Amino acid sequence: MNTKIVFEILPTKSNPRNSEGAFIKLKDGSLLFAYSRFHDDASDDGHAVIGSCVSQDDGQTWEIVENPIVESDNCVNVMSVSLLRSKSDELLLLYLVKDSHVHYHHELRRSSDEGASWSSPIISSTEPGAVGKCNDRVIRLSTGRIVAPRNQHLPTENRNESLTPHDAGFWKPGNGLTFFSDDDGWTWKVSKPIIASTGLCEPSVVELKDGRLWQLFRTNTGRQWQTFSEDGGESWSPVEPSVFQSPPSPLGMKRIPQTGHLLAVWNDSSGRFPLPDKADLQVHWMRTTLVAAISEDEGETWKHHRAIEHDFKHGYCYPNFYFGDDHLLLGYCAGGPEFGPVQCVLCRLRMRRISLDWLYDKNG
Repeated sequence: MNTKIVFEILPTKSNPRNSEGAFIKLKDGSLLFAYSRFHDDASDDGHAVIGSCVSQDDGQTWEIVENPIVESDNCVNVMSVSLLRSKSDELLLLYLVKDSHVHYHHELRRSSDEGASWSSPIISSTEPGAVGKCNDRVIRLSTGRIVAPRNQHLPTENRNESLTPHDAGFWKPGNGLTFFSDDDGWTWKVSKPIIASTGLCEPSVVELKDGRLWQLFRTNTGRQWQTFSEDGGESWSPVEPSVFQSPPSPLGMKRIPQTGHLLAVWNDSSGRFPLPDKADLQVHWMRTTLVAAISEDEGETWKHHRAIEHDFKHGYCYPNFYFGDDHLLLGYCAGGPEFGPVQCVLCRLRMRRISLDWLYDKNG
């Protein structure tokens, strides 16, 4: 096995979108995958719940669980899930709640029975505006602190009243906000806003071996922008362009446990994997190709660039990661125009099993 698709959740008329998930291993060796399951409407503001599926064979086959983990009866939707282990060995489920089209908050639920049941929610943010985040981006530091990178969009004060939240001019440029907890998610604090004229969106964060945090943001500038923290996420350096060239699409980064190296997965727009001259950018939202690369020196240089997906008729985004003994299980959106004109790239959820040898350019 070098790389192969092991599971897909396809859209249906009553379930037009499945997207933005996260993996975690359970005590019995099975895998739990939680994701956003949309009903009736595939748009970002459509009705969605947190659904799940499970695997008993290390991610080679999957079974969808009918009942959702989290309903969305009293809000627009719930989405963008992350999963984590608590210090007391509980499961922690963190997700975004859209109260309205202009205000989002975040919640955390705990499970002491490996996901069979979940606690009432703990609200981890009450900041104004639309405080968003990406899936599978919450991390635990070597100190034990939990860090949750997020972005904040505030409506403009003098916007035209005819504008909707999806129109240009409705929102101010996005800021970064980093939430952190030193008591296993029971209480949370927040950093000062991370501000850039470019606007910042959908961050990812990783802890470097020297203890610094490295945070990367989606922007509209053709690059991911970066910032560093030396105090566990409480304050951040001025934001600057990174080496990662990309469209407006988030990057995911994790440390490979077997080697200690950093793995980045993103939509590489550098030209390393060129698209056909007649490729229709509107079809895939510029979110192809999906590329993996490895850094053996804490992000100073990157090599082993591999094209995970390179079909210019489809888009690929919102990666999430699980590392098995000799492989990576990568989940991501993998949609295209055959799923309709609304949010088509986000409609199909795909899982791909990738050998670590393949990521390192070995045997394929």
